[in-house]
Amino acid sequence: MKKILPSILSADFSKLGEEIKQVESFGADIIHCDIMDGSFVPNISFGPKIVSWVNRITDLPLDVHLMINHPEKYITEFHAAGADMISVHFENNYHLDRVIHSIKDLGIKAGVVLNPATPVFMLEDILGICDYVLLMSVNPGFGGQKFLDNSLRKIAELKSMITGRGFKTLIEVDGGVDLSNIKNISQAGADMFVCGSSIFNSPDRKEIISKMRSLI
Repeated sequence: MKKILPSILSADFSKLGEEIKQVESFGADIIHCDIMDGSFVPNISFGPKIVSWVNRITDLPLDVHLMINHPEKYITEFHAAGADMISVHFENNYHLDRVIHSIKDLGIKAGVVLNPATPVFMLEDILGICDYVLLMSVNPGFGGQKFLDNSLRKIAELKSMITGRGFKTLIEVDGGVDLSNIKNISQAGADMFVCGSSIFNSPDRKEIISKMRSLI
């Protein structure tokens, strides 16, 4: 079953608990947490403490996307905070195989993230141990950006790699996902859809989530 993941980066943090409970009641499947350090990406978001608070608010799984340098230093902290899924970037991990295994050894799902300029063939030797691949369809660091159209080709290419090798790796897409493109993203092969501003900036979040689900 395909899943919708509201990204709390676009939520109103002055009432974060209400925001999360609302999208949960409207049918969200997973809560997406964007962790940014102001070094690997040009923005700073939040850390394990906020993730632990989110974990107390909701029973939904937490998908933690580490847009940080040296993520291996913080994996156990985010796991302890309640992460059910942790993804790390291909671009800044010299020992990616070790990092992925360290996540899986904690008994949670492990993902690899590719930035828009990183080709999917770079995953050739790591794809078999990933639970999921997160394809960035915008350049990471800020919410509310426009979906990069070449991402559809990358999704289809990655899907072909996965099915061709008989893997069960899931495809997650993050960046500019909204009602105008979510159907095409799904048809290209995506399984999980990170939606930030398209949900949290909507005056009718229930309707948006319902329409998204009907399109995927």
